[in-house]
Amino acid sequence: MILSELLAVIEPIEVVGSTDKEIKSLHFDSRKIGEGDLFVAQVGTAVDGHTFIDGCVAKGAAAVVLSDREYLPSPVTRNPSPVTFILVENTDKALGLLASRWFGEPSKQLTLVGVTGTNGKTTIATLLYKLVRALGHKAGLLSTVVNYIEDEAVPATHTTPDAIELNGLLRRMVDAGCAYAFMEVSSHSIAQERIAGLDFDGALFTNLTRDHIDYHKTFDNYRDTKRRLFDGLKKSAFAVTNKDDKNGLVMTQNCKATVHTYSTRALADYKAQILEEGFDGMMLSINGKEVFVPLVGRFNVSNLLCIYGAALCLGFEELDVLRILSTLKPVNGRFETIHSAKGWTAIVDYAHTPDAVDNVIQTIREIKKEGSKLITVVGCGGNRDKGKRPMMAQIAKRGSEQLILTSDNPRDEEPQDIIKDMTDGLTEEELRSTLVIEDRAAAIQTACTLAQKGDVILVAGKGHEDYQIIKGVKHHFDDHEIVKRYC
Repeated sequence: MILSELLAVIEPIEVVGSTDKEIKSLHFDSRKIGEGDLFVAQVGTAVDGHTFIDGCVAKGAAAVVLSDREYLPSPVTRNPSPVTFILVENTDKALGLLASRWFGEPSKQLTLVGVTGTNGKTTIATLLYKLVRALGHKAGLLSTVVNYIEDEAVPATHTTPDAIELNGLLRRMVDAGCAYAFMEVSSHSIAQERIAGLDFDGALFTNLTRDHIDYHKTFDNYRDTKRRLFDGLKKSAFAVTNKDDKNGLVMTQNCKATVHTYSTRALADYKAQILEEGFDGMMLSINGKEVFVPLVGRFNVSNLLCIYGAALCLGFEELDVLRILSTLKPVNGRFETIHSAKGWTAIVDYAHTPDAVDNVIQTIREIKKEGSKLITVVGCGGNRDKGKRPMMAQIAKRGSEQLILTSDNPRDEEPQDIIKDMTDGLTEEELRSTLVIEDRAAAIQTACTLAQKGDVILVAGKGHEDYQIIKGVKHHFDDHEIVKRYC
């Protein structure tokens, strides 16, 4: 692509050099730069891409997009330089816009729906993808667990990929004939402008509780970042928001799109209530129509209402939507049930925030038989928000007959330090009846050994993840495998 055509989507502050040149590829990773490529110098949390500009020029880069004027060539060296320098206000945003342009603006060639919030994003995006495909349409998925281009699974490394990978996946979806794409939109991806240049036809809000405060610093920053997805919607788009969450209407207060609401408690466009509930599913009334769904928990009622509302906004027939909802199975690691031959039940769930742990525990307590015990195994991730650790321990302790604190993904922290942060949330009396088993496999084994017929084990925190990160090294570890070993 000719550089001038590529730059048409951004507003440079200054351009030094010719824009009448062919660009062979687009990169923000200096290690990938080759002859004739365009390098976008991003300022990361740990590394400043501007420091790699000279190396990219030496490797034959044709152009550089930068935001720090100090790295522009001096007037003395401007004329002889074969490299074009493009100064912009924000290289993160520029990368998103350039990536969209580079791949032919694929988000405009399909119906793109984004899902944001703290909990429920994966379930909603994944089940919408499955629902639309079950209705006979080609679709793609961008999620925490795995990305899909129709039937083709593409490993996911982030909740929302970087702008180049993201637009590349959308391009592949378009080329594969996909009419729809559903994607989780993380707060990081909004803050880092990874979704800049994307044309959303719909946006869905799940809920907002404490998470990623280590990155956003305050809850208000976290909330306002999420809201930007809705602020940017076009007038012809739709928004579906959770009226049961106090931030649900805050998300859409500046939204130009048509806003729809869902609720299990208040007047809303889409309403539902639980008629019957068990570990294998629920009988629901959704907008006055009864349907059995193989999902469990009040939080999943909200998820299903969001899916139902989004499907109706996309123009699908209500009865067809309800029929497919009755066939949809839980997403990997989201309230997955494992029945033991010994008579107890294990729930493997990704719950890794205080609210998510509370929701799962309350759901289990509403379903389990009177007199049976809930044994909860939970840890917290390292190098993440420390403030939620004592809160998670408190919630898990007070909702369980037996609590086992263990390791999650310690990353670069010492597991015992993380566990100490969790135990700080417990009283001395609560600590005396709490088991601390640092080795996660041993903790799960202990829970399985303690469980009696009718009891329920909750293994929380990792869900779909099949690894542990310890001192920067990723080791294979799957909660499902450990539970099944002792079934």
